[in-house]
Amino acid sequence: MQTTEVMTKTKWMIDPLNSQIGFRVKHLMFTNVRGTFKEFDASIYTTEDDFATAEIDVWINPGSIDTGVEKRDVHLRSADFFDAEQFKEISFIGNTLVAVDIDGNYDLYGALTIKGIKKQIKLQIEFGGITKDPWGMDRALFSITGKINRKDWGLNWNTALETGGVMVSEDVWIICEVQLIKQSDLQDDKV
Repeated sequence: MQTTEVMTKTKWMIDPLNSQIGFRVKHLMFTNVRGTFKEFDASIYTTEDDFATAEIDVWINPGSIDTGVEKRDVHLRSADFFDAEQFKEISFIGNTLVAVDIDGNYDLYGALTIKGIKKQIKLQIEFGGITKDPWGMDRALFSITGKINRKDWGLNWNTALETGGVMVSEDVWIICEVQLIKQSDLQDDKV
């Protein structure tokens, strides 16, 4: 005798108007330079509304970097950093989400690929819950942070300062605010 279990897959779309994928890095050993990427997208599926089951695939256009200073942005797009002419995509594929506490905090493990170099990273996720917007759409709210060493992905450029230290820190802090909009539920028949 066979039993059929029906699982519901939920598709989520990232809301680019109300989401931000950004970073900050120390400049001159003290102040922070902040930037964002203006072009990004994601493919996210969950089993029902359970984000612990999330399949996450995010794409970012490195050529869309914006720090508010065009000369710096041109340098960041160059071969010294992202080499955006040759490497047109930064990607992140999340593979494990682990609850840290009962307050909606998680660790997300996955593979970050920059300039063709793939490395495993850990991000901290604060889940703000699922809410209904004024138009009746379900939205899932997330704050995402993490820290990486840019040299692990071949982003090596730097210059020494006369007073000691370097112009740009190796550590880069990832700072994202993301809203996902529920798109559809898909039936997935399991035997």
